[in-house]
Amino acid sequence: MTTSIRKLITAIGAATAVMAAGHAAAEIKIGIAGPMTGPVAQYGDMQFAGARMAIEQINADGGVLGEDLVGVEYDDVCDPKQAVTVANNMVNEGVRFVIGHLCSSSTQPASDIYEDEGILMITPASTSPAITERGYELVFRTIGLDSMQGPVAANHLISQDPERVAIIHDKQQYGEGIATAVRDTLTEAGVEVAMFEGITAGAKDFSSLVTKLREADVDYVYYGGYHPELGLILRQADQAGLDATFMGPEGVGNKDINSIAGDAAEGLLVTLPPSFDEKEENQALVQAFEDKGEDPSGPFVLTSYTAVQLVAEGIEQAGSKDPFEVAEALREGTFQTPIGTVEYDQAGDLESFEFVVYEWHSDGSKTPVN
Repeated sequence: MTTSIRKLITAIGAATAVMAAGHAAAEIKIGIAGPMTGPVAQYGDMQFAGARMAIEQINADGGVLGEDLVGVEYDDVCDPKQAVTVANNMVNEGVRFVIGHLCSSSTQPASDIYEDEGILMITPASTSPAITERGYELVFRTIGLDSMQGPVAANHLISQDPERVAIIHDKQQYGEGIATAVRDTLTEAGVEVAMFEGITAGAKDFSSLVTKLREADVDYVYYGGYHPELGLILRQADQAGLDATFMGPEGVGNKDINSIAGDAAEGLLVTLPPSFDEKEENQALVQAFEDKGEDPSGPFVLTSYTAVQLVAEGIEQAGSKDPFEVAEALREGTFQTPIGTVEYDQAGDLESFEFVVYEWHSDGSKTPVN
């Protein structure tokens, strides 16, 4: 982006803010974009709950530069086309800061619009490296990359001395990306990858896939994608007597997988962010969620809370609501948040982020794997 275009965007934003101030009390709009409906709306629930809580608590503490934060919420259904529509709606609403999107395949096209329009975006859930590989100034995230998570999963599999591993994915940016990262690490370690195959997201009958897995005689199956499809695969594999251990990323770590897979979810291995809700320093925040009848344990709840916190602290440190100046403050600063100490590299990625291997249980609980 050229300096002249950047100055024009900043000037337009400032002029819009001045005009708006003449008609309403001062406020800072925070866009929240993610799935309210659709097959992965459960993850959107986490995102919106975390962001809303942060907005509520920041406003109760005096707001940002003396102004209240106001959430502007849109449902993108985790669909790329709808995400573009949502991004354009954010532009029309005069939003200059966005928390979202959730699915990588939605975040990528939406971020093109935000960058062009001078809107700062922090995704609390999208792990695809491609999102931050384009050198954008205004794109950040509060979660680690597939290139961090994939090796954690693969190295655990390697430690189990597997004979043959199958890797399947949903052919989408997130699912195929994380599956590829796992495959590459396994291959480098000399582990035989017997299958690397895509399924169709939204499909219901996986009998042919289960047959292929049995014929391949695999002892581990890694799945890249979300819980609705894996839940069905687990159930159908169990019914067919497939004796293999399944593993997946944070996209399958949802209690709703139990309602789909039933007892077949027992023993599923999942890579997830650490249980931030169990940290001693977060207990007052956890209690605030519980007082509202909300569950703070989901993987994207506190990453979303943190994303709003970072916008607020970035504005305070910059002493400005200009997204470019806030972006600069985020890259230069060190922030203490519910997910730990946050520092950014120039791409807008976290300098460090931990993923943990958990064993999933049929009651929806999980235990870390040592």
